[in-house]
Amino acid sequence: MLKENTSERKLLKIRMRLSILFIFVVSVFIGCEKTGFAEQDETTDKVVVKSADTTKSYYTSVSSEKYVFYVGGYTSGESEGIYKYSLLEDGSIVKTGLAAATENPSFLTLSSDSRFLLAVNEKQKGTVESYSISEDIALTFNNRSSTGGKNPCYVSANDSGFVLVSNYGSGNVGLLKLNEAGELSELLDSDQHSSDEYPNPHAHSAQFESTGNGIISADLGINELWFSKLNSEQQKLEPAEQQSLLMPEGSGPRHFVIHKNGKWIYVINEYGNTVTLVNKNSEGQFSVVSTVSTLPEDFTGTSYCADIHISADHRFIYASNRGHNSIAIFKLADDGLLTTVGFESTRGVFPRNFAISPDDNFILAANQKSNNIVSFRRDATTGLLEFIDETDAPIPTCILFYKPVTTSINEYRL
Repeated sequence: MLKENTSERKLLKIRMRLSILFIFVVSVFIGCEKTGFAEQDETTDKVVVKSADTTKSYYTSVSSEKYVFYVGGYTSGESEGIYKYSLLEDGSIVKTGLAAATENPSFLTLSSDSRFLLAVNEKQKGTVESYSISEDIALTFNNRSSTGGKNPCYVSANDSGFVLVSNYGSGNVGLLKLNEAGELSELLDSDQHSSDEYPNPHAHSAQFESTGNGIISADLGINELWFSKLNSEQQKLEPAEQQSLLMPEGSGPRHFVIHKNGKWIYVINEYGNTVTLVNKNSEGQFSVVSTVSTLPEDFTGTSYCADIHISADHRFIYASNRGHNSIAIFKLADDGLLTTVGFESTRGVFPRNFAISPDDNFILAANQKSNNIVSFRRDATTGLLEFIDETDAPIPTCILFYKPVTTSINEYRL
């Protein structure tokens, strides 16, 4: 009798423990559904992160992470500075969070070795900042220097560490240099734009040519491309033999891309809503060749061009329209002339900036006034775009891809 009672008590304890365990498992499951959780996928042997956001219907696989990219913007609203995101294999976007708190980092670029990130601070007393990029793609602030002008809106760097900053408000381009530790020098020199015809220069972008010491700058205010050269020994900017090129009337050159052949420059014009092909001849002289519209023929609204990029195979040009809110797609002919392929809505308002992924398979568009970033898959044969995903971003004005990385699961917890 005693043995039977003892057995019954043991059985009762086991049942109670199983009941408690069942309640615990159910509680954990419900809690995870609310907060998002990591689990092992036995079919693929991959850890996945399930989104608790009902607007995200996909599973994010750690093995599917592809590229990290940074987003800069204006900090007049919810933005606190530079943010970090990831683009996955399928084109989905995952937001990691704030990478660096700073003021108005409206444009970003990488050093040529990808060890440092540079960001302009678009304000009256313009500055540019340098950040070191760690192995886990985190940003560490190095220093900040004056750009020598007002409202800087563009920054670029060459293989020797020289840095160009375009000051929109004051119409000049500043020269600085990065040292081995990633620290920016003080302002080394400045090239002031001017014109007898247009009194208000607005330097909007400046780049080093791929070979030699030539520099090209687009000035929206004086409607010209401005040419100079770098004297690396004296660390100065000097006038080129041809100092400027007047663009077609009403153009307003903003950004440009240089073809791999080094002689074709495609300029996007903010006011004209056009792309102009500029040719550099064997004597180093620049001239306008042709201009095409970035808008459909039947569009009658107000729009302003913004950004321009070329595919890695140099077969397609992409240009963004703020107002029409689209990306115009062009195909390059053998002689460099452009043919319109089509237009893709950016599914937002005011696409100030966009970027092509390092593998050339995706385009991400930053819609400044609708606070979102949209992902498109790119067809390498036709150049056309297909919508994939979108995510929120506070006043985004610049997207900058880093190189492929492998990071921890914690970065992808949604």
